[in-house]
Amino acid sequence: MDIIIKDAKVVNEGKILRDTSLLIRNGIIEKIFRDAVPDAILAQAEVIDAAGKFLLPGIIDDQVHFREPGLTHKGDIYSESKAAVAGGVTSFMEMPNTSPQAITQELLSEKYERASQVSLANYSFYMGATNDNLDELLKTDPSKVCGIKVFMGSSTGNMLVDNPATLSALFQQSKMLIAVHCEDETIVQANLAAAIEKYGEDIPVSEHPKIRDTSACFNSSSKAVELAKKFGTRLHILHLSTAAEIALFEAAPVKNKKITAEVCVHHLWFSDSDYEKYGAKIKWNPAIKSANDRASLMKAVNENKIDVIATDHAPHTEAEKSNSYLKMPSGGPLVEHSLAAMLEMSRNGKISIEKVVEKMCHAPADLFGIEKRGYIRKGYKADLVLVDAGKWTVSKENIQAKCNWSPFEGESFYYYITHTFVNGRLVYENNHPGKKGSFHEQIKGERLTFNRDSL
Repeated sequence: MDIIIKDAKVVNEGKILRDTSLLIRNGIIEKIFRDAVPDAILAQAEVIDAAGKFLLPGIIDDQVHFREPGLTHKGDIYSESKAAVAGGVTSFMEMPNTSPQAITQELLSEKYERASQVSLANYSFYMGATNDNLDELLKTDPSKVCGIKVFMGSSTGNMLVDNPATLSALFQQSKMLIAVHCEDETIVQANLAAAIEKYGEDIPVSEHPKIRDTSACFNSSSKAVELAKKFGTRLHILHLSTAAEIALFEAAPVKNKKITAEVCVHHLWFSDSDYEKYGAKIKWNPAIKSANDRASLMKAVNENKIDVIATDHAPHTEAEKSNSYLKMPSGGPLVEHSLAAMLEMSRNGKISIEKVVEKMCHAPADLFGIEKRGYIRKGYKADLVLVDAGKWTVSKENIQAKCNWSPFEGESFYYYITHTFVNGRLVYENNHPGKKGSFHEQIKGERLTFNRDSL
């Protein structure tokens, strides 16, 4: 049956169009009405009254860790895709540091097959680089895979690529987008050794941004940019965390760039002064740093030096997070609350809602060349999110992620997601802020496809 989303405030392509309606037919945005919808069309459709609500394109998160295969006690594709759609995320790109790691075409294909069976959101998976799998990397189909992931700094899963010959060959030969985690391992290890000498086994979590410091990030990001410029590589640097790194990027529309950057919600929300309160819950790699870094990152987003806002959703159990610093994993769940948090920052005047949509919907679609998604346009896939005003507080009673905790627990947000459509089908709805909504799970998400001609 056709669906009419009626009288919404559509946020799209830098504008807010009030009293606008959409006709969804066969999973596609069939027509956009700026005036009244004809009665004949209303009579043949399921009508969703969206008066007073914002209608956004579905969020595209270009960096998540859903932990399947091998680490499913933390999360899995089914559980985390549920959390995603509950948070308005309709498409995700997932990282290769699972167990086993997605470093062969066969292992990568197995992840796609699993997602086709259980994911409620649309999906893509990165092919993982190592020091010795270049031949496998070069087999990757750029029309069907979002990118190649390179850890130029060790993190969860220890997929560090530190062989200069491997890096040069990959940057020179790859026809695909290369997404990189940038932290200089030599600097990190030297800082860690100094912390152990000072504190022994009892390193405070507040030392994390000193161990994984600005120089570690900048040195590694600089190296990646240098390689990309040398070989003309399509480079995307993930989760910037420092003001210093911003100088590596230009302010320009994402379609005009070969070197782009992402920032994550936690680097825009928290600062190093929050370690005392949140401790392990905000231990990520790269580390959350100073308030000045945070402000500079937001400024760079607004000036279009940073192109994408994502999450680096990386769940661990609370028991794992309760370990001492040296045994405590980095990362935390965020995909469920990323849109609500960014809308809260918009409400507080730090970023416009139009810019939120640009950085979380339009830019990821353009940057990766995702086909027919990321915008509210006629002929595009109907990946859509309805948002209403209604204050609510994050608590364990309303968290969908399998790990059942969040760094935002106790935080109140002003907006909540009422409906999430994936490929034109209503997958999630919630009319009660602060309560768990309901899911319609009969139809699964689709594999993202990519048009690289413009990249």
